[in-house]
Amino acid sequence: MSSLPAALLAQTIDDHIAWLTAWTRVACFETSDHTAHADALPMPDSFAAWREEAARQLQDQPALQHLVDTYDQMHRLARLAILKTPEGEPVTRSDFVAVTMKFQELMTGLRRVERALAAAESGLDTLTGLQSRAGLHDDLNRELSRFKRSNKPFCLALMDVDHFKNINDTHGHDAGDRVLAAIANHISRNLRPFDDAWRWGGEEFLLCLKEADITSGRIALERVRTTLEKTPITLGDGSSLHVTASFGIVAPDPAATIDDMISRADRALYRAKEGGRNRIENA
Repeated sequence: MSSLPAALLAQTIDDHIAWLTAWTRVACFETSDHTAHADALPMPDSFAAWREEAARQLQDQPALQHLVDTYDQMHRLARLAILKTPEGEPVTRSDFVAVTMKFQELMTGLRRVERALAAAESGLDTLTGLQSRAGLHDDLNRELSRFKRSNKPFCLALMDVDHFKNINDTHGHDAGDRVLAAIANHISRNLRPFDDAWRWGGEEFLLCLKEADITSGRIALERVRTTLEKTPITLGDGSSLHVTASFGIVAPDPAATIDDMISRADRALYRAKEGGRNRIENA
């Protein structure tokens, strides 16, 4: 993954920021000839070039496919919003919000990939597309040093898929892999843009919730937990199933080390499992 051209990814982010500015001008102000203006707003070429290169190294990754789908949906919505608006009028508020929300979703995904590429020793887990454990301690120790230096809060959380062995036993390991990839995609979509996630191992994920104390960290995790249990995961045979996850969350103290925090989060996760699963426990 380290050979993926970071400059090309940065270029597509910059190009889309410029594209949104141009689209907003046309959608809200230059309303005299919608068809001509819509034709004058082509999709930036840089995304297609980056996608082609990324596909060689992240084959069949749900996270990459989600970015591609979001990109296509955003541009379809943007063009349709302009074309269906009467001449001389701006696009409707609902259409404007729909396009800008898709833009935000695309930027969140691209920025997350950009951060993963920028981590000096970090790679991406080949199954889930999340960061792997390589370089994890360096990243987290920087966060811990920031906390000790400036008292900026953060939390760590361990997330474990409930009854994952049953999924493998019932549906097969290919289905289990598909579930893990889908959950990783779900994590990426539902964490805040500035949080980080790693595949810790097996069916476990490690989350770093930045600028968050235990209360706000639990709120972020609760969003991940509740949306996961409501979202069906489609398997290779077309069937679907619902999965849940349990969480242990910990905040640092002045004497904390990252290993201590992870151990405490692991014990809290164990209590969540013992307490009935599909829940969050504080360390």
